[in-house]
Amino acid sequence: MVFKRLLGSMGVGGPAVDTVLDLTTAAPGGSLTGEVRLTGGRAGFDIEHITLELVAHVEAETEGGEHEGTVAFERFHIGGGFRLAEAEHRSAPFAITLPWETPITQLHGQPLGIVLGVRTELGIAGARDKGDLDPLSVGPLPEQEAILEAFGQLGFGFKSADLELGRIGGTGQQLPFYQEIELTPPTQYAHQVNEIELTFLAHPGGLEVVLEADKRGSLFSGGHDALGRHHVSHVGAAHRDWNAVVGSWISQLLDAHTARAAHTPHSPYGHGAGHDAHTHKDDHGHHDGHRSGPGMGTVVAAGAAGLAVGVVGGMVAAEAVDEIGDFFEDDEDEDEDGGEEA
Repeated sequence: MVFKRLLGSMGVGGPAVDTVLDLTTAAPGGSLTGEVRLTGGRAGFDIEHITLELVAHVEAETEGGEHEGTVAFERFHIGGGFRLAEAEHRSAPFAITLPWETPITQLHGQPLGIVLGVRTELGIAGARDKGDLDPLSVGPLPEQEAILEAFGQLGFGFKSADLELGRIGGTGQQLPFYQEIELTPPTQYAHQVNEIELTFLAHPGGLEVVLEADKRGSLFSGGHDALGRHHVSHVGAAHRDWNAVVGSWISQLLDAHTARAAHTPHSPYGHGAGHDAHTHKDDHGHHDGHRSGPGMGTVVAAGAAGLAVGVVGGMVAAEAVDEIGDFFEDDEDEDEDGGEEA
């Protein structure tokens, strides 16, 4: 998909920029290729640099409540140092590598409600202008897909997915945010837990899989969280019995959940250690203040990863697509209005 607009800082008659991505869907740790197409304006301009910036729409929980915003999580210099003549057409091809922890935005072609973008920035005459913003679709790694499929086969349903600003202590997390995929339990687990939150932290050698079982408190008792961490190698993932693997993870998690509720207020996994100032969970793994509710795109259509279909927060997939489009329009409007850069 191509978005085109004139560079606002250059005024009417300034150069225009299109960024064209070759792939419809990329993968974490994979290559993203395409080209930046420039068209000269009514005069010549010195293009000092062309930079691609990966951005994400994230949520942050603070003492003042929940906030949403845009976070830039990677930058790539792909060209510059030339003069773009009046009405000249020029292209700058690129091949960049996505971070391994890049969140997944879709599963079997169905959007999860995660919003990522590729922003093109031009440096012209000492000024910077964000001239183009394109949505970025990221599909799962094979083992991520297999794990999600296993949860679906075991009866879990997809509830929502979002990006949380902060770090999970004790992990090798690299990005300033992490993805949470919230799953609703099947009947046999419903009396033990309200939901399970799943986070993938991919790296060149494999995955860190972080699971959290959440049981919110009632009028007479507090809620309890239990956490589990598992390491999965990229090698041999296709030959594993993922239903059995994920089933054992769930059993361990719920056993820990029950033991914690009965005996101790502390997480047996030490999930809270090492959190920074923006962390989403406290030292016991509890969420600070408000829990994140369903975000946009909280419904995956039938068949996606075998997860049960449901409507959360009154939102359906088509409306999620509309809101994703609104995000990109709003972001570009802020740029044109002189808003702060991410």
